Amino acid sequence: MKKLFFFISFGLAVLSFQNLLAQAPKKILVEHSDYFDVNQIEAPDAALLTGNVRVNHDGIIMTCNKAYYFQKENYIKAFGDVQLVQGDTLFLNSKYAEYNGNMRKAFATGNAKMRSPESTLVTDTINLDRNTQEVFYNTKGTITNRDNTLKSNSGKYYVAEKKFQFLTAVTITNPKYVIKSNHLDYYSNSGHSYLFGPSTITSKTNYIYTEKGFYDTKKNLAHFLRKSYIKYDDRLIEGDSLYYDRNREFASATRNVKIKDSVNRGIIKGHYAELYKNKDSMFVTKRAVAVNFVENDSVYIHGKKLLVTGPEGNRIIRGFNNVRFYKTDMSGKCDSIHSSTKTALTKLIGNPILWNGESQITGDVMHLIGDQRTQKLDSLKVLNNTFIVSKDTVGTGFNQVKGQNLFGKFLEGKLHEVDIIKNAEVIYYMRNDAQELIGINKNVSSKINIIFDKKEIETITFFKQVDGTIYPEKDLLEPDRKLKGMVWRGDERIKSKDDIFPPEENIDNEKLVQQGKDEKAKENVPMKIRKETLNYDKKKKK
Repeated sequence: MKKLFFFISFGLAVLSFQNLLAQAPKKILVEHSDYFDVNQIEAPDAALLTGNVRVNHDGIIMTCNKAYYFQKENYIKAFGDVQLVQGDTLFLNSKYAEYNGNMRKAFATGNAKMRSPESTLVTDTINLDRNTQEVFYNTKGTITNRDNTLKSNSGKYYVAEKKFQFLTAVTITNPKYVIKSNHLDYYSNSGHSYLFGPSTITSKTNYIYTEKGFYDTKKNLAHFLRKSYIKYDDRLIEGDSLYYDRNREFASATRNVKIKDSVNRGIIKGHYAELYKNKDSMFVTKRAVAVNFVENDSVYIHGKKLLVTGPEGNRIIRGFNNVRFYKTDMSGKCDSIHSSTKTALTKLIGNPILWNGESQITGDVMHLIGDQRTQKLDSLKVLNNTFIVSKDTVGTGFNQVKGQNLFGKFLEGKLHEVDIIKNAEVIYYMRNDAQELIGINKNVSSKINIIFDKKEIETITFFKQVDGTIYPEKDLLEPDRKLKGMVWRGDERIKSKDDIFPPEENIDNEKLVQQGKDEKAKENVPMKIRKETLNYDKKKKK
């Protein structure tokens, strides 16, 4: 039993001794030196190595012209053409360097240069910690990595991850753009950049701002979050999440999207948008609305999809599926809309209806025509099956005008005068100044002229082949008080800019807006590193 206890104790002691040996610092080995000397005056307590010096310590090779080797301290000072090499991952050159074998740390200064397979760092002083495999510097440094040049006053390099990290002002200069940030992680193998805090990307084509983003400097692809926007010469696009492809000059935005057009004084909003700069086009959906400033008033156009194409002066807005629009004194609906700045023509396509003040206007084809010089509303054209209907100001009846075509003129943005041409019919409730009903005018003529005042019919004038009668109210039966085909759609009338949106889109909008507010309320933290960044070299080998 005593022998067994002795052998167990001895075995444990051997293991403990082996662990201590493993943990003990390895000694710096001098592999070569042309001359070896001891000079207590020049280097007290140190060996003086001169000429083609080469030392080795646990896998790192140091070469230089001259070195002081402090064997007891396991420490070396190197002079002239100093180079530290760690495998094929790191090369460090300088005029002077120190290396501590016990601490496994190096210090290099004097035109210090660090090279890895992907990049080169040039600065005055570089520190290397082999325990954490980190390189850091606190002097002005320049990093070159393919087409990218990075400049900063300090930085850190993680050897295993091939990542540079900058926590002070850093600039990346590329032939196509310049990135500036106070917090940037740059992966030298993949060229992936992670931006955090106020950051900008400036190029000839645009200006980008973000406080949380990712940029692939090789593929020129980007993803931005947190207060981000892209500014072109005439447009600015912002949203909770932005995707950008510089090669195609394509950008997409998701949630709380806003696109401002500085030239045409317009804004387009939605919860998803795509913008193609080279094609001068954009597509917006998910509660899409275009807002244009015209004659000191705003025109709101909504469709499930909005498409804007063409350069300044020849821009076209198209809206699809249940289009609705609103301005202070006019609103309307149609299946789709086509509006051109070049022709100043807006076409309401498919079941168009227009409300001008209290009057409802319908027809098969409806065009709003503007002044090409001023872009102000000039005239209205309604073709085939034209109808104007408004409620009698006091009673329950309806004033009605029917004909084949309508031509109207605007005055200061308001419909002031219209002509009804061909097969014109009228039913009109005539009242005196006291609003007492005089009679109901039922008339047929070739042409009718109507003057509007304060959004209501002021006068009606009949031309050519006039045939009509003014009936006392009791003498005109109820069925005869409506023209054939008349349909009152007052319950559909759009009375405010909020009425242009269907209820289901408002519900979705509230959810998305709240999601955006919740995101902004959260503490801003750096973006999670993508899998393609972490697995970049693995994919490359594969």
